[in-house]
Amino acid sequence: MSSSTADIIGREDPNDLDAILGITNTDVDEIIHDVNASVDTLFTWNYERSRPALSKLYEKAKTSQWNVTTDLDWSIEVDQQKEVGNTPGLGMAVEAGLIDLSQTPVAHWGKKEWTNFEIESSNWSLSQFLHGEQGALLCTARIVETVPWIDAKYYAATQVMDEARHVEVFGRYLYEKMSSQYPINAHLRMLLDDIVSDSRWDITYLGMQIMVEGLALAAFGFMHMLTQEPLLKKLLRYVMSDEARHVAFGVLSLQEYYQGLNQDEIRERQEFAFEAALRMRDRFLQQEVWERQGVNPIEVIKFMRENGPQGADPFQHMLFSKIVPNCKKLGLLDAGDGWLRQRFTEIGVIQFEDWVDTGEEYESLDEVAKDRAAS
Repeated sequence: MSSSTADIIGREDPNDLDAILGITNTDVDEIIHDVNASVDTLFTWNYERSRPALSKLYEKAKTSQWNVTTDLDWSIEVDQQKEVGNTPGLGMAVEAGLIDLSQTPVAHWGKKEWTNFEIESSNWSLSQFLHGEQGALLCTARIVETVPWIDAKYYAATQVMDEARHVEVFGRYLYEKMSSQYPINAHLRMLLDDIVSDSRWDITYLGMQIMVEGLALAAFGFMHMLTQEPLLKKLLRYVMSDEARHVAFGVLSLQEYYQGLNQDEIRERQEFAFEAALRMRDRFLQQEVWERQGVNPIEVIKFMRENGPQGADPFQHMLFSKIVPNCKKLGLLDAGDGWLRQRFTEIGVIQFEDWVDTGEEYESLDEVAKDRAAS
């Protein structure tokens, strides 16, 4: 018997803004966050390399490592005010008359206020990327412990190094080049807690490799397309090269494992994928940015949701361009009675199902190799 939407995410309507924005980080000064987890650490005495696709991915990972200190030019000065002035954002949309916020608390905002909002929005985004990368670091270390195949352990070990590098690079950029930082968003923290506390190794894969990393790959691509700042642009290119391998790792591993699960076990994975999708979508409402500007986020976000294009943010939809095809590749979309397809249809993201899945895409995104070949 499947769980209801309320059982999965604590509310019956997945688009209930009051309930979504009612979830906040109540401990913004927390430094150490403790998550109780009990998992089995698996040794394997079978060292046979029996999974060629994972072996190929492992070889690619070994040759595509990069160094935060020497492969990026940290002497580049970042002018946030100039950067947001050259990047399309909410303020530009309002100024161009594409979005009408005249009936909201920000109706009186001028160029100065919108510039400050866009700067804080950038600070917030990079902060959440940083927190998410630490989650990926912990989860990948867990995968090394818990996955039963030697090929997967080998590759996961390379991803631990990748994730440490991502924490380092986002942390350095955020604290050296940006003007402020934000604590972890409550929806992101809830998802990371769920992933880390679950004892099943494949849930760690599904939650982190497919859902979190898949969304990150789409978000980094979107930011890379928009930004003109050269340091951030190169940083994102290199991180995306790593992330594409990470998502491919999840697809290749889970595709095999899920073929052996029964219908009830698959339904549990479908429900987890749906919960993860909503948690990640909800965090991009950026409620903390509005609050830091002294604005009640519900008064602005609800107005935009009800009066904007198609009643929703197209950026939030684009974030699922990697997740939906990967779920389809794993067989989760249509397994059983097609429960996950129905849920993705309800939240308006099913249109991405036939986009390229990352299991086929990672080699074309190896920007590190391209730069080395060019030099």
